[in-house]
Amino acid sequence: VVDFAAKIERESKIMSTKSGRKFPYDYLIIGLGVVTNYFGIKGLQENSLGIKTLQEAQNLRDHLHRQLVDDNRPDLNYVIIGGGPTGVELAGSLSSYIRHIMQRHGVPKKAVNIEIIEAEPRLLPRMPKNYSKAVQKRLRRLGVKIFLNQKVESQTADDLIVNGRPLRSHTVVWTAGVSCHPFFKENRFSRDMHGKVLVDQYLQAEPGIYVVGDNAATPYSGMAQTALRDGDFVGRHLIRMQNQKELSAYTPKKPIYITPVGKRWAALLWGNMHAFGWTGWVLRAAADWIGYRDLEPFLPASKRWLALGNSEESCAVCFKKTS
Repeated sequence: VVDFAAKIERESKIMSTKSGRKFPYDYLIIGLGVVTNYFGIKGLQENSLGIKTLQEAQNLRDHLHRQLVDDNRPDLNYVIIGGGPTGVELAGSLSSYIRHIMQRHGVPKKAVNIEIIEAEPRLLPRMPKNYSKAVQKRLRRLGVKIFLNQKVESQTADDLIVNGRPLRSHTVVWTAGVSCHPFFKENRFSRDMHGKVLVDQYLQAEPGIYVVGDNAATPYSGMAQTALRDGDFVGRHLIRMQNQKELSAYTPKKPIYITPVGKRWAALLWGNMHAFGWTGWVLRAAADWIGYRDLEPFLPASKRWLALGNSEESCAVCFKKTS
């Protein structure tokens, strides 16, 4: 729960909501993000890896390095569950990263088997069909095996059960499911059928309580661009309230969709415009720079942008190779 009341300069009284909750602020902006949903699949939470948080990503990286140290070879199968943007981007970059760290660890070159499993009939099912088709073609060219209409049933320490057949792997990455943060259910917020919080034209769930980002029941909720737009809107809205200016309603904006798939290749959807390959990658790189520039002055933003390709490893073997 983020306290934005410092800008409003009124933090003294206790806010009491219609549901009886009390908070020591005049205004609250709540942007808690989503949590992983394993859909009750047996063994998945205990045995799979994630990539939705920085810590999960670090755990995955440590796991990949640890395998090379312990076994002196890569896993037989690297399995990614979920053919959404996160799963697709990971599948596109994983093989090159594994080959890179194999070289760092002095492990003999060996083919890397990467599989992506999706329950729907195509990858990126919420995107236009030609967008999905281009991405699937790119992944197959990178050597990624794609399994569609597949149901994950359970997982053990050694195997993943998919449509009744065991798939041996010690590296299963779950990217398929998320749920609205349980904070909102626990505190009896009004929610829609998907568990997202119902908000008014100013993104208020209740008077003085604003919900932004993935948890708000607004168009395009779940996209980073939407979350940033929400936060900017509420900040400006509160300042206008403070200055007693006329208030404007929130207007959703369709995001620009960019899906990187391997080195120097990305799919882009901008309104009705589609771009695939190097052009999409260039536009993604430009978007990254703009994102840094929104947060920092020109020089620091440019330095961070230029450092995107740098590798920072916590692995002792790789650290020695770079030091």
